[in-house]
Amino acid sequence: MPMDMKNADTYRQRLVTLREELVEERRDGDEAAGTVELDQARVGRLSRMDALQAQAMSREAQRRRQQHMQQVDAALRRIDEGDYGYCLECGEEIAPARLDFDPAAALCIRCASRHEQ
Repeated sequence: MPMDMKNADTYRQRLVTLREELVEERRDGDEAAGTVELDQARVGRLSRMDALQAQAMSREAQRRRQQHMQQVDAALRRIDEGDYGYCLECGEEIAPARLDFDPAAALCIRCASRHEQ
């Protein structure tokens, strides 16, 4: 039984808002992930290792944001196609509480748990 339009519109709006937040975070994170340059006049304030570590953490956060954005885009496509709310692996309905927690969820809790093992 397909999800009713009211619920689909609610999830669509949440996903669009989430996507906008991810785009904004990406803009902010791009600067932090850039090339590390230390001002020689400020030696001692920030070591090169600290700067490289911060850069690596920023790049990983950027990768995760990109992955999450892809999940959000896929969920929006599933809404458009009428497949939203069903597990991509087993085809069972994804619990509404799971979608409320993560509207980009593509797997039911059972299938998601299997993937984590």
